[in-house]
Amino acid sequence: MERRRGPGNRRAVAKLSMKGRIALLAVQVILLCACAALIVWSAQPGFTGERVKNPDAYLLDIEHMNGSDMHTLELQRGDLLRVRFETEAGSLRMEILAPDGTSIYSGNGRGATDFMLRAPESGRHTVAVEARQARGTLHVRLAGEAG
Repeated sequence: MERRRGPGNRRAVAKLSMKGRIALLAVQVILLCACAALIVWSAQPGFTGERVKNPDAYLLDIEHMNGSDMHTLELQRGDLLRVRFETEAGSLRMEILAPDGTSIYSGNGRGATDFMLRAPESGRHTVAVEARQARGTLHVRLAGEAG
């Protein structure tokens, strides 16, 4: 017996194809929504770890960080800052600004990780940190006074 394809069979195949297309589209929409939710969730600001903000130190031991943070240190001209800055994962940037707004350090914690800086002038120095999916260590502390 020969099977003939007539207009009725084509419609059945077309309907099946349409159902398959709808199912495929539904799966794609669900995957797209899941990816968007993951991207939004992973970019949410947050901090897990230990954070210490003292008049003479700013210490971050970061297990996970997204977003920004800052701290100011009141320094005298010539004061020495000991800096330990190491990025283990993700992106971590730090900038240290003098009272007049000029940058005395800017880096990503991947090159020099342990160094000293001298305060160029007296006043409030700002340590600003920006992190994206970061893990690492950032310690800025007064190591010595001008004298």
